[in-house]
Amino acid sequence: MREFKEVAIGTQLKLTSGFPFPSSDFSNEGFPLIRIRDVLTSQTETYYKGLYSPGYIIKKGDILVGMDGEFHVAKWQGVEALLNQRVLKVELHNESLVVLDFLFHWLGPFIKKVNDITAATTVKHLSTKDLTKAKAFLPEIEAQKKIAAILTATDIAIEKTEVLIGKYQQIKAGLMHDLFTRGVLPNGQLRPPREQAAELYQETAIGWIPKEWDLKRCADLCKRICVGIVIQPTQYYVEEGVPAFRSANVREDGIDPINFVYISTTSNQLLAKSQVKAGDIVSVRTGYPGTSAVIPPEFQGANCIDILISTPGEQVSSEYLCDWINSSFGKGQVLRQQGGMAQQHFNVGEMRELLVALPSLDEQMKIRSKINAVASKLATDRVFLQKLRTQRLGLMQDLITGKVPVKVDIPETADA
Repeated sequence: MREFKEVAIGTQLKLTSGFPFPSSDFSNEGFPLIRIRDVLTSQTETYYKGLYSPGYIIKKGDILVGMDGEFHVAKWQGVEALLNQRVLKVELHNESLVVLDFLFHWLGPFIKKVNDITAATTVKHLSTKDLTKAKAFLPEIEAQKKIAAILTATDIAIEKTEVLIGKYQQIKAGLMHDLFTRGVLPNGQLRPPREQAAELYQETAIGWIPKEWDLKRCADLCKRICVGIVIQPTQYYVEEGVPAFRSANVREDGIDPINFVYISTTSNQLLAKSQVKAGDIVSVRTGYPGTSAVIPPEFQGANCIDILISTPGEQVSSEYLCDWINSSFGKGQVLRQQGGMAQQHFNVGEMRELLVALPSLDEQMKIRSKINAVASKLATDRVFLQKLRTQRLGLMQDLITGKVPVKVDIPETADA
Protein backbone atom coordinates (compact mmCIF):
# COMPACT_ATOMS: atom_id res chain seq x y z
CA MET A 1 0.00 0.00 0.00
CA ARG A 2 3.06 2.28 0.22
CA GLU A 3 2.73 3.46 -3.39
CA PHE A 4 -1.07 3.64 -3.25
CA LYS A 5 -2.72 7.03 -2.86
CA GLU A 6 -6.27 7.83 -1.79
CA VAL A 7 -8.34 9.07 -4.70
CA ALA A 8 -11.91 10.39 -4.70
CA ILE A 9 -12.64 7.90 -7.44
CA GLY A 10 -16.32 8.82 -7.54
CA THR A 11 -15.47 12.27 -8.89
CA GLN A 12 -13.73 10.64 -11.86
CA LEU A 13 -16.80 8.67 -12.92
CA LYS A 14 -19.13 9.58 -15.75
CA LEU A 15 -22.41 7.80 -15.04
CA THR A 16 -25.34 7.30 -17.41
CA SER A 17 -28.53 5.95 -15.86
CA GLY A 18 -30.81 3.94 -18.10
CA PHE A 19 -33.90 5.60 -19.55
CA PRO A 20 -37.43 4.45 -18.62
CA PHE A 21 -38.45 3.53 -22.14
CA PRO A 22 -42.25 3.06 -22.28
CA SER A 23 -43.21 -0.60 -22.30
CA SER A 24 -45.96 0.20 -24.80
CA ASP A 25 -43.19 0.46 -27.41
CA PHE A 26 -41.57 -2.88 -26.48
CA SER A 27 -41.73 -5.27 -29.40
CA ASN A 28 -40.30 -8.39 -31.02
CA GLU A 29 -38.41 -6.21 -33.47
CA GLY A 30 -36.65 -2.86 -33.45
CA PHE A 31 -33.60 -1.78 -31.41
CA PRO A 32 -32.41 -4.27 -28.73
CA LEU A 33 -33.08 -3.12 -25.16
CA ILE A 34 -30.83 -3.98 -22.20
CA ARG A 35 -32.72 -4.86 -19.03
CA ILE A 36 -31.20 -5.86 -15.67
CA ARG A 37 -31.52 -9.57 -16.43
CA ASP A 38 -29.39 -9.07 -19.56
CA VAL A 39 -26.33 -7.52 -17.87
CA LEU A 40 -24.49 -10.79 -17.18
CA THR A 41 -25.51 -12.65 -20.34
CA SER A 42 -24.98 -9.81 -22.86
CA GLN A 43 -28.08 -11.12 -24.62
CA THR A 44 -31.41 -9.35 -24.89
CA GLU A 45 -34.85 -10.65 -25.79
CA THR A 46 -36.63 -7.27 -25.66
CA TYR A 47 -36.77 -4.77 -28.53
CA TYR A 48 -37.89 -1.16 -28.70
CA LYS A 49 -39.59 0.52 -31.65
CA GLY A 50 -40.01 4.07 -30.28
CA LEU A 51 -37.88 7.20 -30.29
CA TYR A 52 -34.59 7.33 -28.37
CA SER A 53 -31.51 9.48 -27.82
CA PRO A 54 -28.15 8.23 -29.20
CA GLY A 55 -26.70 8.85 -25.72
CA TYR A 56 -28.43 5.68 -24.49
CA ILE A 57 -26.83 3.38 -27.07
CA ILE A 58 -24.52 0.80 -25.47
CA LYS A 59 -21.62 -0.63 -27.45
CA LYS A 60 -19.48 -3.73 -26.99
CA GLY A 61 -17.02 -3.26 -24.13
CA ASP A 62 -19.08 -0.69 -22.21
CA ILE A 63 -19.16 -1.23 -18.44
CA LEU A 64 -22.66 -1.85 -17.04
CA VAL A 65 -23.98 -2.18 -13.50
CA GLY A 66 -27.33 -3.74 -12.57
CA MET A 67 -28.85 -1.53 -9.88
CA ASP A 68 -31.59 -3.74 -8.43
CA GLY A 69 -31.51 -7.10 -6.63
CA GLU A 70 -28.03 -8.59 -6.66
CA PHE A 71 -25.86 -5.81 -8.06
CA HIS A 72 -23.74 -7.08 -10.97
CA VAL A 73 -20.88 -5.53 -12.95
CA ALA A 74 -20.10 -6.66 -16.49
CA LYS A 75 -18.70 -5.53 -19.81
CA TRP A 76 -21.36 -5.65 -22.50
CA GLN A 77 -20.38 -8.23 -25.14
CA GLY A 78 -23.51 -8.16 -27.27
CA VAL A 79 -24.74 -6.07 -30.18
CA GLU A 80 -25.45 -2.35 -29.84
CA ALA A 81 -28.50 -1.90 -27.60
CA LEU A 82 -30.40 0.71 -25.61
CA LEU A 83 -29.77 1.30 -21.91
CA ASN A 84 -33.01 0.71 -20.01
CA GLN A 85 -33.86 2.00 -16.54
CA ARG A 86 -32.08 0.57 -13.46
CA VAL A 87 -29.03 -0.31 -15.55
CA LEU A 88 -26.05 2.04 -15.22
CA LYS A 89 -23.27 2.75 -17.71
CA VAL A 90 -19.93 3.62 -16.08
CA GLU A 91 -17.27 5.66 -17.88
CA LEU A 92 -14.45 8.03 -16.90
CA HIS A 93 -14.19 11.74 -17.58
CA ASN A 94 -10.51 11.09 -18.31
CA GLU A 95 -7.80 8.59 -17.39
CA SER A 96 -5.45 10.95 -15.57
CA LEU A 97 -5.99 9.20 -12.22
CA VAL A 98 -7.79 5.97 -13.10
CA VAL A 99 -7.46 3.63 -16.09
CA LEU A 100 -10.79 2.32 -17.41
CA ASP A 101 -9.70 -1.33 -17.47
CA PHE A 102 -8.50 -1.06 -13.86
CA LEU A 103 -11.77 0.61 -12.90
CA PHE A 104 -13.72 -2.36 -14.26
CA HIS A 105 -11.83 -4.81 -12.04
CA TRP A 106 -12.03 -2.47 -9.04
CA LEU A 107 -15.80 -2.09 -9.43
CA GLY A 108 -16.52 -5.80 -8.91
CA PRO A 109 -15.44 -6.09 -5.24
CA PHE A 110 -16.59 -2.52 -4.51
CA ILE A 111 -20.13 -3.19 -5.76
CA LYS A 112 -20.20 -6.50 -3.89
CA LYS A 113 -19.28 -4.68 -0.68
CA VAL A 114 -22.08 -2.16 -1.29
CA ASN A 115 -24.48 -5.03 -1.97
CA ASP A 116 -23.51 -6.79 1.26
CA ILE A 117 -24.17 -3.72 3.43
CA THR A 118 -27.29 -2.47 1.62
CA ALA A 119 -30.44 -3.02 3.66
CA ALA A 120 -33.45 -4.42 1.86
CA THR A 121 -37.01 -5.19 2.84
CA THR A 122 -37.84 -6.73 -0.55
CA VAL A 123 -35.45 -5.84 -3.40
CA LYS A 124 -32.12 -4.06 -2.91
CA HIS A 125 -31.54 -0.83 -4.83
CA LEU A 126 -28.16 0.64 -5.73
CA SER A 127 -27.89 4.43 -5.72
CA THR A 128 -25.57 6.41 -7.99
CA LYS A 129 -24.48 8.20 -4.79
CA ASP A 130 -22.85 4.94 -3.70
CA LEU A 131 -20.50 5.43 -6.63
CA THR A 132 -20.09 9.21 -6.79
CA LYS A 133 -19.05 9.34 -3.12
CA ALA A 134 -16.60 6.44 -3.44
CA LYS A 135 -12.97 6.79 -2.39
CA ALA A 136 -10.20 4.28 -2.97
CA PHE A 137 -6.48 3.76 -2.56
CA LEU A 138 -5.07 3.39 -6.06
CA PRO A 139 -1.60 2.72 -7.47
CA GLU A 140 0.06 4.84 -10.13
CA ILE A 141 -1.25 4.65 -13.69
CA GLU A 142 1.38 2.23 -15.05
CA ALA A 143 0.75 -0.17 -12.16
CA GLN A 144 -3.00 0.05 -12.82
CA LYS A 145 -2.41 -0.92 -16.44
CA LYS A 146 -0.32 -3.94 -15.46
CA ILE A 147 -2.83 -5.09 -12.82
CA ALA A 148 -5.67 -4.74 -15.33
CA ALA A 149 -3.69 -6.72 -17.93
CA ILE A 150 -3.07 -9.58 -15.47
CA LEU A 151 -6.72 -9.78 -14.41
CA THR A 152 -7.99 -9.46 -17.99
CA ALA A 153 -5.76 -12.35 -19.09
CA THR A 154 -7.27 -14.49 -16.33
CA ASP A 155 -10.79 -13.45 -17.36
CA ILE A 156 -10.07 -14.46 -20.97
CA ALA A 157 -8.82 -17.88 -19.82
CA ILE A 158 -12.01 -18.31 -17.76
CA GLU A 159 -14.23 -17.33 -20.70
CA LYS A 160 -12.45 -19.74 -23.06
CA THR A 161 -12.81 -22.58 -20.57
CA GLU A 162 -16.52 -21.81 -20.09
CA VAL A 163 -17.02 -21.90 -23.87
CA LEU A 164 -15.18 -25.23 -24.07
CA ILE A 165 -17.34 -26.69 -21.30
CA GLY A 166 -20.47 -25.50 -23.12
CA LYS A 167 -19.35 -27.25 -26.31
CA TYR A 168 -18.63 -30.51 -24.50
CA GLN A 169 -22.02 -30.33 -22.77
CA GLN A 170 -23.66 -30.12 -26.20
CA ILE A 171 -21.54 -33.02 -27.44
CA LYS A 172 -22.49 -35.08 -24.40
CA ALA A 173 -26.21 -34.35 -24.84
CA GLY A 174 -26.09 -35.37 -28.50
CA LEU A 175 -24.09 -38.49 -27.70
CA MET A 176 -26.52 -39.54 -24.97
CA HIS A 177 -29.45 -39.12 -27.34
CA ASP A 178 -27.80 -41.40 -29.89
CA LEU A 179 -26.71 -43.98 -27.31
CA PHE A 180 -30.14 -44.20 -25.66
CA THR A 181 -31.93 -44.61 -29.00
CA ARG A 182 -29.42 -46.73 -30.95
CA GLY A 183 -27.26 -48.40 -28.32
CA VAL A 184 -23.87 -50.01 -28.94
CA LEU A 185 -23.19 -53.19 -30.90
CA PRO A 186 -20.66 -55.84 -29.73
CA ASN A 187 -18.08 -54.30 -32.08
CA GLY A 188 -18.34 -50.99 -30.22
CA GLN A 189 -20.21 -49.19 -33.01
CA LEU A 190 -23.67 -47.62 -32.74
CA ARG A 191 -26.49 -49.38 -34.55
CA PRO A 192 -27.42 -47.83 -37.88
CA PRO A 193 -30.13 -45.14 -37.55
CA ARG A 194 -33.74 -46.34 -37.77
CA GLU A 195 -34.06 -44.54 -41.12
CA GLN A 196 -31.43 -46.92 -42.52
CA ALA A 197 -32.38 -50.13 -40.67
CA ALA A 198 -35.98 -50.02 -39.44
CA GLU A 199 -35.95 -53.77 -38.77
CA LEU A 200 -33.54 -53.22 -35.85
CA TYR A 201 -36.01 -51.12 -33.86
CA GLN A 202 -39.33 -51.33 -32.02
CA GLU A 203 -41.79 -48.58 -31.18
CA THR A 204 -42.53 -48.02 -27.47
CA ALA A 205 -44.30 -45.55 -25.21
CA ILE A 206 -41.13 -43.44 -25.11
CA GLY A 207 -40.25 -43.73 -28.79
CA TRP A 208 -38.16 -46.08 -30.93
CA ILE A 209 -35.55 -48.28 -29.20
CA PRO A 210 -33.53 -51.34 -30.32
CA LYS A 211 -35.54 -54.57 -30.60
CA GLU A 212 -33.33 -56.38 -28.10
CA TRP A 213 -34.08 -53.86 -25.38
CA ASP A 214 -36.86 -53.95 -22.80
CA LEU A 215 -38.92 -51.07 -21.47
CA LYS A 216 -39.16 -51.16 -17.68
CA ARG A 217 -40.48 -49.04 -14.86
CA CYS A 218 -37.97 -47.84 -12.27
CA ALA A 219 -40.02 -49.72 -9.70
CA ASP A 220 -39.21 -52.96 -11.54
CA LEU A 221 -35.49 -52.17 -11.65
CA CYS A 222 -34.91 -50.91 -8.09
CA LYS A 223 -34.94 -52.68 -4.74
CA ARG A 224 -36.15 -49.52 -3.03
CA ILE A 225 -37.26 -46.02 -3.93
CA CYS A 226 -37.83 -43.70 -0.98
CA VAL A 227 -37.39 -40.11 0.13
CA GLY A 228 -34.93 -38.62 2.61
CA ILE A 229 -35.78 -36.76 5.81
CA VAL A 230 -38.66 -34.37 5.17
CA ILE A 231 -40.13 -33.62 8.61
CA GLN A 232 -38.20 -30.83 10.35
CA PRO A 233 -34.75 -32.01 9.25
CA THR A 234 -33.06 -29.03 10.94
CA GLN A 235 -33.80 -30.55 14.36
CA TYR A 236 -31.12 -33.15 13.61
CA TYR A 237 -28.38 -30.76 12.46
CA VAL A 238 -25.06 -30.72 14.33
CA GLU A 239 -21.71 -29.02 13.68
CA GLU A 240 -19.89 -32.30 12.96
CA GLY A 241 -21.10 -35.80 12.32
CA VAL A 242 -22.54 -37.83 9.45
CA PRO A 243 -22.95 -35.98 6.12
CA ALA A 244 -26.54 -35.49 4.97
CA PHE A 245 -27.12 -34.77 1.28
CA ARG A 246 -29.45 -32.01 0.12
CA SER A 247 -30.48 -30.93 -3.38
CA ALA A 248 -27.51 -28.53 -3.56
CA ASN A 249 -25.12 -31.48 -3.25
CA VAL A 250 -26.58 -33.39 -6.21
CA ARG A 251 -25.07 -32.62 -9.63
CA GLU A 252 -25.21 -34.53 -12.89
CA ASP A 253 -21.44 -34.92 -12.71
CA GLY A 254 -21.52 -36.36 -9.19
CA ILE A 255 -21.84 -35.41 -5.54
CA ASP A 256 -20.74 -31.88 -4.66
CA PRO A 257 -19.36 -31.98 -1.09
CA ILE A 258 -19.58 -28.20 -0.59
CA ASN A 259 -22.03 -26.97 2.06
CA PHE A 260 -22.86 -30.33 3.57
CA VAL A 261 -25.04 -30.39 6.64
CA TYR A 262 -24.40 -32.99 9.32
CA ILE A 263 -26.46 -35.10 11.69
CA SER A 264 -25.27 -37.05 14.73
CA THR A 265 -24.42 -40.75 14.61
CA THR A 266 -27.37 -41.41 16.91
CA SER A 267 -29.77 -39.56 14.59
CA ASN A 268 -28.30 -41.37 11.60
CA GLN A 269 -29.07 -44.72 13.21
CA LEU A 270 -32.55 -43.54 14.15
CA LEU A 271 -33.12 -42.45 10.53
CA ALA A 272 -31.64 -45.58 8.96
CA LYS A 273 -34.39 -45.70 6.31
CA SER A 274 -32.86 -42.72 4.52
CA GLN A 275 -29.25 -43.85 4.74
CA VAL A 276 -27.48 -44.46 1.44
CA LYS A 277 -25.00 -47.06 0.27
CA ALA A 278 -22.38 -46.88 -2.46
CA GLY A 279 -24.15 -47.31 -5.80
CA ASP A 280 -27.44 -45.79 -4.66
CA ILE A 281 -28.85 -42.98 -6.81
CA VAL A 282 -30.01 -39.71 -5.26
CA SER A 283 -32.35 -37.42 -7.22
CA VAL A 284 -33.43 -33.81 -6.74
CA ARG A 285 -37.14 -33.28 -6.03
CA THR A 286 -37.55 -29.49 -6.39
CA GLY A 287 -35.78 -26.81 -8.43
CA TYR A 288 -34.06 -29.03 -10.99
CA PRO A 289 -36.19 -32.17 -10.52
CA GLY A 290 -34.69 -35.42 -11.71
CA THR A 291 -31.06 -34.27 -11.51
CA SER A 292 -29.33 -37.39 -10.21
CA ALA A 293 -25.97 -38.67 -8.98
CA VAL A 294 -24.52 -42.03 -7.92
CA ILE A 295 -23.28 -42.32 -4.33
CA PRO A 296 -19.52 -43.03 -4.32
CA PRO A 297 -17.95 -45.45 -1.76
CA GLU A 298 -16.61 -42.66 0.47
CA PHE A 299 -20.18 -41.64 1.38
CA GLN A 300 -21.37 -45.11 2.38
CA GLY A 301 -23.79 -44.69 5.31
CA ALA A 302 -24.50 -40.99 4.79
CA ASN A 303 -28.05 -39.68 5.05
CA CYS A 304 -30.37 -37.59 2.86
CA ILE A 305 -32.71 -34.65 3.29
CA ASP A 306 -35.75 -34.18 1.03
CA ILE A 307 -34.25 -35.95 -1.99
CA LEU A 308 -35.18 -39.27 -3.58
CA ILE A 309 -33.10 -42.41 -2.98
CA SER A 310 -33.12 -45.33 -5.42
CA THR A 311 -31.26 -48.62 -4.96
CA PRO A 312 -30.80 -50.35 -8.35
CA GLY A 313 -31.29 -54.11 -8.57
CA GLU A 314 -29.32 -56.68 -10.55
CA GLN A 315 -30.83 -55.85 -13.97
CA VAL A 316 -29.40 -52.36 -14.22
CA SER A 317 -26.11 -50.67 -13.40
CA SER A 318 -26.26 -47.61 -11.17
CA GLU A 319 -24.32 -45.51 -13.68
CA TYR A 320 -26.56 -46.45 -16.61
CA LEU A 321 -29.77 -45.74 -14.69
CA CYS A 322 -28.39 -42.43 -13.41
CA ASP A 323 -27.37 -41.39 -16.94
CA TRP A 324 -30.84 -42.32 -18.21
CA ILE A 325 -32.60 -40.25 -15.53
CA ASN A 326 -30.32 -37.28 -16.31
CA SER A 327 -30.91 -37.57 -20.05
CA SER A 328 -33.65 -35.82 -22.01
CA PHE A 329 -35.58 -39.11 -21.94
CA GLY A 330 -35.62 -39.26 -18.14
CA LYS A 331 -36.03 -35.57 -17.34
CA GLY A 332 -38.57 -35.21 -20.13
CA GLN A 333 -40.79 -37.71 -18.32
CA VAL A 334 -40.24 -35.89 -15.01
CA LEU A 335 -41.37 -32.55 -16.44
CA ARG A 336 -44.34 -34.09 -18.25
CA GLN A 337 -45.49 -35.70 -15.01
CA GLN A 338 -45.41 -32.25 -13.41
CA GLY A 339 -47.15 -30.49 -16.26
CA GLY A 340 -43.90 -28.80 -17.29
CA MET A 341 -43.60 -26.94 -13.97
CA ALA A 342 -40.14 -27.52 -12.52
CA GLN A 343 -40.96 -26.14 -9.06
CA GLN A 344 -43.35 -28.93 -8.15
CA HIS A 345 -42.09 -31.87 -6.10
CA PHE A 346 -40.76 -34.94 -7.90
CA ASN A 347 -42.21 -37.70 -5.77
CA VAL A 348 -41.54 -41.37 -5.04
CA GLY A 349 -44.59 -42.43 -7.05
CA GLU A 350 -43.38 -40.55 -10.12
CA MET A 351 -39.91 -42.07 -9.86
CA ARG A 352 -41.44 -45.54 -9.57
CA GLU A 353 -43.38 -44.99 -12.81
CA LEU A 354 -40.42 -43.55 -14.73
CA LEU A 355 -39.86 -45.64 -17.87
CA VAL A 356 -36.35 -46.87 -18.67
CA ALA A 357 -35.06 -48.31 -21.95
CA LEU A 358 -33.08 -51.33 -20.78
CA PRO A 359 -30.35 -53.08 -22.80
CA SER A 360 -28.30 -56.02 -21.50
CA LEU A 361 -25.80 -55.34 -18.72
CA ASP A 362 -22.95 -55.76 -21.19
CA GLU A 363 -24.43 -53.13 -23.51
CA GLN A 364 -25.14 -50.87 -20.53
CA MET A 365 -21.42 -50.97 -19.75
CA LYS A 366 -20.51 -50.11 -23.34
CA ILE A 367 -22.94 -47.17 -23.34
CA ARG A 368 -21.60 -45.96 -20.01
CA SER A 369 -18.01 -46.19 -21.29
CA LYS A 370 -18.75 -43.88 -24.21
CA ILE A 371 -20.60 -41.37 -22.02
CA ASN A 372 -17.82 -41.47 -19.45
CA ALA A 373 -15.20 -40.52 -22.04
CA VAL A 374 -16.92 -37.17 -22.58
CA ALA A 375 -17.96 -36.80 -18.92
CA SER A 376 -14.32 -37.20 -17.82
CA LYS A 377 -13.24 -34.41 -20.15
CA LEU A 378 -16.03 -32.21 -18.77
CA ALA A 379 -14.99 -32.99 -15.19
CA THR A 380 -11.36 -32.09 -15.94
CA ASP A 381 -12.37 -28.79 -17.53
CA ARG A 382 -14.68 -27.95 -14.61
CA VAL A 383 -11.85 -28.54 -12.13
CA PHE A 384 -9.60 -26.29 -14.23
CA LEU A 385 -12.33 -23.63 -14.37
CA GLN A 386 -12.70 -23.65 -10.60
CA LYS A 387 -8.92 -23.36 -10.29
CA LEU A 388 -8.94 -20.30 -12.56
CA ARG A 389 -11.78 -18.69 -10.59
CA THR A 390 -9.96 -19.28 -7.32
CA GLN A 391 -6.78 -17.88 -8.85
CA ARG A 392 -8.64 -14.78 -10.04
CA LEU A 393 -10.12 -14.20 -6.59
CA GLY A 394 -6.65 -14.40 -5.06
CA LEU A 395 -5.22 -12.02 -7.65
CA MET A 396 -8.05 -9.55 -7.01
CA GLN A 397 -7.41 -9.57 -3.28
CA ASP A 398 -3.65 -9.26 -3.70
CA LEU A 399 -3.32 -6.79 -6.57
CA ILE A 400 -6.30 -4.44 -6.21
CA THR A 401 -5.54 -3.89 -2.52
CA GLY A 402 -1.77 -3.60 -2.96
CA LYS A 403 -1.10 -6.58 -0.70
CA VAL A 404 1.22 -7.86 -3.42
CA PRO A 405 2.99 -5.09 -5.39
CA VAL A 406 3.45 -5.31 -9.14
CA LYS A 407 6.70 -4.41 -10.80
CA VAL A 408 6.36 -1.83 -13.53
CA ASP A 409 8.98 -1.83 -16.26
CA ILE A 410 10.21 1.72 -16.75
CA PRO A 411 11.75 2.25 -20.18
CA GLU A 412 15.32 3.49 -20.12
CA THR A 413 16.00 6.90 -21.60
CA ALA A 414 18.89 7.39 -24.00
CA ASP A 415 21.80 9.53 -22.82
CA ALA A 416 21.83 12.95 -24.38
